[in-house]
Amino acid sequence: MNYRHAFHAGNFADVIKHIVLARILTYLQDKPAAFRVIDTHAGAGLYDLESEEAERSGEWLSGIARIMQARFSNETVELTKPYLDIVRAFNERGALKTYPGSPLIARGLLRPQDRLVACEIEPNARKALIAALRRDTQARVVDLDGWMALTAFVPPKERRGLVLIDPPFEAKDEFERLGDGFCEAFAKWPTGIYMIWYPVKNRRGAETLAQTVAQAAAAAKPPGKCLRLEFSVAPQTPGAPLTSTGLLLVNAPYTLQNELKTILPELEKPLGQGGAARFRLDVPKP
Repeated sequence: MNYRHAFHAGNFADVIKHIVLARILTYLQDKPAAFRVIDTHAGAGLYDLESEEAERSGEWLSGIARIMQARFSNETVELTKPYLDIVRAFNERGALKTYPGSPLIARGLLRPQDRLVACEIEPNARKALIAALRRDTQARVVDLDGWMALTAFVPPKERRGLVLIDPPFEAKDEFERLGDGFCEAFAKWPTGIYMIWYPVKNRRGAETLAQTVAQAAAAAKPPGKCLRLEFSVAPQTPGAPLTSTGLLLVNAPYTLQNELKTILPELEKPLGQGGAARFRLDVPKP
């Protein structure tokens, strides 16, 4: 698949991914020690929901637009607040015209001692990301291929933090590269938190990736913990837009699984297309 993000910004997959990202970074804030976020495929950082691409797909209308209007329990409101507060900060009161990508959400959750490394090789996207971050001293934009960045920047000097791997899936071997890249990085930094995004269009590819990641985590000493989340807004049909998104989370905060058990059921109705969405949250077998 070709996942040009200007067409998909703010869709259901972004909502799921960015809620999880915000929960992980909120957890890392609990200790005073500095942490680092490494975003291997950062993108443009900020997306215009009134652009030709966004209007053509309209995916954000069934994603972030619904979430901003949905009514949640008090617990879910509190858990999603860090994420939604950042989205609101990029929009005027009552309007939804702009959506922040992963590097901008991560930047919104950094404390003065924390740092972000955002890698992007596409020239226009990199230029836009630099402009969005306004040459922030805590956020470094790097012209480096994301697969090289995986091993180049781990372990960070802080020895705490998150590696976000969110490739565009433009190449046929992206699932294999993702598995291999994670294993190389994890061998260098087995105590880091890893968050891996993937589209669920190819079930065989998704299962093989989950097994590869789970095997690498289980083989570490001490063993790493692996959690899989998949969220489907409708049945996936050939040639149709993406309707199922996946995340593999290695060494995730111990609080995350229970938090997701609270949040995810309340997202099924607003994000569902033609009916309620569904999700799976489990530990993949090595």
